[in-house]
Amino acid sequence: MTNRNKNDLFEIAGHMVAPGKIGDIAIPISDLSAGMQANMVVRVFHGKRAGPTIFVSAAIHGDEIIGTEIIRRVMKKLHPSRMAGTVIFVPVVNMYGFITHSRYLPDRRDLNRSFPGTEKGSLASQLAHIFSTEIIDHCSLGIDIHSAALHRYNLPQIRIASGNPMLKDLAMDFGPPVIIEADLRPGSLRALAREAGVDMLLLEAGEALRFDEFSVLTGVNGILRVLKKLEMIETKRWSQRGTPPAQATRTLWLRSTRGGICRLVSPSGTKVHVGDPVAYISDIFGDGEEAILSPIDGIVIGHSNLPVVNQGDALLHIAEVSIFDTVSERLEQIEDAITGNQLLDEDEVI
Repeated sequence: MTNRNKNDLFEIAGHMVAPGKIGDIAIPISDLSAGMQANMVVRVFHGKRAGPTIFVSAAIHGDEIIGTEIIRRVMKKLHPSRMAGTVIFVPVVNMYGFITHSRYLPDRRDLNRSFPGTEKGSLASQLAHIFSTEIIDHCSLGIDIHSAALHRYNLPQIRIASGNPMLKDLAMDFGPPVIIEADLRPGSLRALAREAGVDMLLLEAGEALRFDEFSVLTGVNGILRVLKKLEMIETKRWSQRGTPPAQATRTLWLRSTRGGICRLVSPSGTKVHVGDPVAYISDIFGDGEEAILSPIDGIVIGHSNLPVVNQGDALLHIAEVSIFDTVSERLEQIEDAITGNQLLDEDEVI
């Protein structure tokens, strides 16, 4: 992690933030169709002591709003006068999609397939370029928060690039139910960050356009744990790691073999064996019920919330876990710890 001198001002988008202070900066993106200025708004917590610079971002897909709530709650727990290093919070990257409750930008492009972007390209390309130059280039680590798409739910999980021991160590400290080492997709924020030498933790949690407390608490606790691990905050909480998350390097989607009504029996968080029925599909009269069976031993990390299905629709996402025998017990312990609300009170950050 890159450190700075404790007396340095922090500069971003032409603005300065003094050590121990908070800065709210509106970074111009473009004009809206009605002529008003569209901005990407960031809040900088510039610690009084030297330390790394990281970013925490949400709503790259405009309808994935769970991260916005996670960031809102994390910021309430922090005091820059007691911090080391700097955190750049971006609660909403894709303001256009956020306002319209849409995953995409007005040009229907996916921002998370548009990095690194260009200064004079499409709207998506320009926004990606600004995020790259004004946010990523300052940092040595990023935490990017996503959710499942509309009508789907993701069990909270951290995704990291494979073969990076430091990232895996941070993911373990984050303490999600599941850690997945996954390939990077071209044009994604994670792919660009790796090229720029910036490590990334990607949190997937919850459902588009919805808040759920389990996902929010997982994110808030996890980010605070990472800040402690990086020695950016001091607290007596979490002196030891909790229950180890399930770990996976392979996942697969199970799809509907026919159209009809789906009855899900193994939602996210369920441990499944090879051959276990995870869902049943029948016609609209309830006839001809057909079982969908798990092809692997693993844990369900995502599922569709929409019972009405067509042939080929994605039903469940299963991760093949490396240590299978104790996964149910460990997941229950992790869930109990998260829902037990271990959030720091504001006066617990020293």
